[in-house]
Amino acid sequence: MKGWLRCFVSVLVFLPLQLAAQEGQGFVYLASTIGPIDAGIVDALETAFEKDTGLRVRHVGAGTGAALELAKQGSVDLVLVHAKALEEKFVAEGYGVQRVPLMYNDFVLVGPASDPAGIRGLKSAVQALQTLASKAAPFITRGDQSGTHVAEKELWSKAGVKPQATWYKTFTKGSEGNVPTLLYTDAQNAYTVIDRASYLGAKDRIKLAILVEGDEVLLNHISLIPVNPAKFPKVNLKDAMTFLEWLTAVDRGQKLIADFGKEKYGQPLFMPESKAWKAAQPSK
Repeated sequence: MKGWLRCFVSVLVFLPLQLAAQEGQGFVYLASTIGPIDAGIVDALETAFEKDTGLRVRHVGAGTGAALELAKQGSVDLVLVHAKALEEKFVAEGYGVQRVPLMYNDFVLVGPASDPAGIRGLKSAVQALQTLASKAAPFITRGDQSGTHVAEKELWSKAGVKPQATWYKTFTKGSEGNVPTLLYTDAQNAYTVIDRASYLGAKDRIKLAILVEGDEVLLNHISLIPVNPAKFPKVNLKDAMTFLEWLTAVDRGQKLIADFGKEKYGQPLFMPESKAWKAAQPSK
């Protein structure tokens, strides 16, 4: 019954996007990976953009794999995703115009505060995963081809581990996002890989602690890709590019990204990464 309801809700969400695209309404439709939505930054960026330009953006949340599949149907104008290999394939196949860096944060390895596997403070995420595998410590994966899941699989590959034993469990509702995955991991007293923004947003509801962080391999780069009008002529590329340019401008979207989260968490949840932002930074 719950599965049927989720499918019904998906139809209610996606159908207006498709109908509006067909009718040429003046909106930008964005398919965004769920983490930035849960963090609140997608709403903040859309609201500020509309205030500046009068153009409206509407988004739907999905894991990176699902967001790209939605774009392959011509149902959205722009995607916000975080899985480089999938993004490059999407562009190479002609579905996307270009891959544009927007922002980044990082993944962290979280687990029970008691840390029965003993990985706390390790500098290498690869070593931490090898330790978890050697001790058969319970680990939860989203298992849904989202950007988070793809990043986690890449980390296991770097560790030289194929996690297939009973200690490695797939969260069956992983496609619902990182926060539900964290809540489930907490209930299972297990370990997982998650982005820092999702962890901070759920911190008050879980007992899990950040055990491994700061490794360069844990960086989580988030990109924008406009959908190619050569594939889908009704795509609103003009307004999508206006939104993209606003998001990547130093004194607009990039400034908002640099400040987002500071007041609530004492640190930004994401770091700006557009070419314009990098060029404007003082050389070291």
